[in-house]
Amino acid sequence: MSKAAKLFAFYSQPDNPEDFDRQYFETHLPLAQKMPGLARVEVSKLTKNMMGGDLPHYMVAELTFDSMDALKNALKSPEGQAAGDNLMSFASKYVTMVTSEVSTIEGAGVY
Repeated sequence: MSKAAKLFAFYSQPDNPEDFDRQYFETHLPLAQKMPGLARVEVSKLTKNMMGGDLPHYMVAELTFDSMDALKNALKSPEGQAAGDNLMSFASKYVTMVTSEVSTIEGAGVY
């Protein structure tokens, strides 16, 4: 069993989605992709609350690293600092970030 680490960024509905998307995809994401040790990035725009009602988030970004140490080092790096500073410049009131350790069990199958 290996232990990867993930950083999740949950974004609430922005006041101006078009401007938010432009800043996120054209500036922020290219900066974040330069972080050392980043293995994978997935960005999901949420489309439907299956339980009914409003969507709790507009978008979720999932950044995967080989370990928690790799994640911490990436955030402390100049590239991580630049990505963080950029994010705070346009999304500070929309974003909640959490980290997680991920246990991958080989051969467990897909649900």
